[in-house]
Amino acid sequence: MSVMDKLKQMLKGHEDQAGKGIDKGGDFVDDKTQGKYSGQVDTAQDQLKDRFGGQDQGRDNPPRP
Repeated sequence: MSVMDKLKQMLKGHEDQAGKGIDKGGDFVDDKTQGKYSGQVDTAQDQLKDRFGGQDQGRDNPPRP
């Protein structure tokens, strides 16, 4: 079992909390880099939310199997 599979299993049922953590981490990085890498941070946040679930899953981002 890969690390990603273990993380998915641990976060199952807690997608909203995972999404909040992803947002908080991205905000921290943006703050420390003074927004210099905000585009890359936003992309990373979107990819993590797609993989682990999060608040932004909806009509634009259907959940991944």
